[in-house]
Amino acid sequence: MSRVIALWSGGKDAMLALCLARELGHEVVALITFAPPNPDFLAHPLPLVRRQAEALGLPHRVVTITAPFEQGYEEALADLQREWDIEGVVTGDIDRVDGSDNWICARCRPLGLFVHQPLWQQTRQSLLEQLQARGIVAHLSCVDTRTLAPNWVGRTLDAATLAELQQLAAAKGFDASGEQGEYHSMVMDGPGFAAPLSLNGWRVGRQEYLAYLAEEDASHLVS
Repeated sequence: MSRVIALWSGGKDAMLALCLARELGHEVVALITFAPPNPDFLAHPLPLVRRQAEALGLPHRVVTITAPFEQGYEEALADLQREWDIEGVVTGDIDRVDGSDNWICARCRPLGLFVHQPLWQQTRQSLLEQLQARGIVAHLSCVDTRTLAPNWVGRTLDAATLAELQQLAAAKGFDASGEQGEYHSMVMDGPGFAAPLSLNGWRVGRQEYLAYLAEEDASHLVS
């Protein structure tokens, strides 16, 4: 068993990676979200991320990263390594994005931190099935409207939605797990949650080609 931190977006892949890491005996001591200064994440709203961490009973830290980014990430990871006395990092990465090498692996290597990637290069079918098998409840939090219609935002990734998503992915040729940015998700319940979260007070917002969950009182909401 190793002491690890989990890199946390709040999405389905981060949650599944957390579950699998714990099943393998790793001790997850904190959830870490790397962010730019003054973050405003459309796909993974920080108020919801904080509520997830509270429901999971885990410390959550937003770690600010500035340029030069390679140095910024390595310094941040070194600080976390000292603070939490960790041996490794858990990520929900599935595959290379645009053919690039894995960023976190490259940043952890000089520090002697191992990177646990329990989802790496598993089939999309298997990953989506595991969400259901483990009782992970996730909603689509953001979609690229060039791929999915705005009314997909807020939908629960239940069996019917997953089946429809896979059919569309096969027909249109996009990634059914959203690994290339086709969509993002936020987990509202799952193993370790003290109680389910709700989407009360959230609506659909629009920005350029993105549709996303937005706070009810935001000025850019779609009625």
